[in-house]
Amino acid sequence: MRDLKGARLADRLAAAAAAKAALLDKLKPKVAVTDPLHAERPAMRAAELKEVRAARTAEKQAQAQARTDAAAAEEAAVAALEAQALAEKREARKERKQLTKAEGQAKRDARYAARKARR
Repeated sequence: MRDLKGARLADRLAAAAAAKAALLDKLKPKVAVTDPLHAERPAMRAAELKEVRAARTAEKQAQAQARTDAAAAEEAAVAALEAQALAEKREARKERKQLTKAEGQAKRDARYAARKARR
């Protein structure tokens, strides 16, 4: 019976040693695999950065152009409103002048008729 206990202990010790060896194997450094694009990576990063910068610059220019267009459209709308108001003001003045002229002619005709009536 002692042999069975001893064998069990020996088996357990062997299993523990194998587990410990397996853990140590996991921690061992692995052979490094060199990247085939290692030399080209900086150029690739620079090209990508250049593309991103160009896209941002284009976006900023588009936004600036949109702001400029919006401001120009707003100024045109204001100018159109001012021109319309000025035209309405001129029309009102012309109407007033015509009415004033008509009133003056009516007064003059009335005086002339009154003079003719007195004679």
